[in-house]
Amino acid sequence: MVQRIGGFRRKTRSKLKKQYGQKGKISITKFFRKFKDGDKVILKPEPAVQTGMSFPRFQGKSGVISGKQGECYKVVIKDGNLKKIVVVHPVHLNREA
Repeated sequence: MVQRIGGFRRKTRSKLKKQYGQKGKISITKFFRKFKDGDKVILKPEPAVQTGMSFPRFQGKSGVISGKQGECYKVVIKDGNLKKIVVVHPVHLNREA
């Protein structure tokens, strides 16, 4: 088999980088945010927290909460014509306005 080169964060230097004014500690309220089924959210990875991060390809995608799995939430997103379920920690989710 072919050996895989690189990992999850390969070629994401600018994508998973914080802006200068946003660096520092994260607010603890982001960890304990609550969402309900049917809430619309946007996937916005928080680079300081690696656990529960969605794949970088899905950055900026909007989706709908469909349930909970442990501390994380199941988010249904549309990738092309396919509907996919992504398990994401609430740190990496923002409410859609």
